[in-house]
Parts: sequence; C-alpha cells; structure tokens
Amino acid sequence: MPYDESLVFLVRDTLIVVLKIASPILAAGVAVGLVISFLQSVTSIQDQTLTFVPKISVMIIVAAVLIPWITAKLVDHATELLSLKP
Repeated sequence: MPYDESLVFLVRDTLIVVLKIASPILAAGVAVGLVISFLQSVTSIQDQTLTFVPKISVMIIVAAVLIPWITAKLVDHATELLSLKP
C-alpha cells in the first residue's frame, strides 16, 4: 500500500508536539505521586485515594502556568501545517 511521506512526517511531527506539551504535566504528576507514596510508606498510611487530589491539583496548576507556552507551541505547529503547500 503506497503512502505519502509528507503525511507520515506530519503525523510524526504532531505526535512529537503532543509529547512535548504533555510531558511537563505528566512529570509533575509522577513527581507528586512519588512524594506521596514515600510519605505513605513512611507513615504506614495505605489509603489509595490519598494521592488523587494532590496529583490532580498539581497537574492543573502546572497546566495553568504553562498555558502561554502550550499556546505558543500549538500556534507554531498550526502555522507550520497551514503554510505547507499541497
């Protein structure tokens, strides 16, 4: 089945942009999860729901702080996509 190499490039580039945007938010969630897990193991508190609220809160805060950067990345990517000639 033949495929267009420019289409493969566009999909690959889009996935890379998505990974760049999502990685700081996910890294913050992982870091908070590790800290909470460490505190749970030290204090012997084994409540599974204890990690959800801090993780979600930190991830929302990080996403809110990074909104200008995320918007700039998306605008740059959209400009690059729309500037391509068929």
